Amino acid sequence: MRTRGFTLTELLLVLLFIAILASLVVPVVTSSVQRARESALKEDLYTLRKAIDDYYADKGKYPETLAELVDNRYVRKIPVDPMTDRVDTWVEIQNESEGSEADVGVIDVRSGSDEKDADGVAYKEW
Repeated sequence: MRTRGFTLTELLLVLLFIAILASLVVPVVTSSVQRARESALKEDLYTLRKAIDDYYADKGKYPETLAELVDNRYVRKIPVDPMTDRVDTWVEIQNESEGSEADVGVIDVRSGSDEKDADGVAYKEW
């Protein structure tokens, strides 16, 4: 009695087919992960910048640090920078103009990442 099964050639062809499909899927998955991180960064920057603007509109001055936004409940917590996966890498842009005391403080925030997007623009320049 003869047993039925797959030949070595058939198994190798199936494995080759799976390898080809996997090599096509990996770039798509990695680029979608990067796009998701970029989208999260845009949303976090929008939220923090709006909180800074709201703080200025309410208090007539800029916050001294991002932590002050949390203390005054403009945001619940400082979000994690999706490009560095850390909270402490946000770059606080301080107002450098020689004006009144109300103009001193954090006027903008940027990512602390040295990476670049697909267009070659550094995330810390967004």
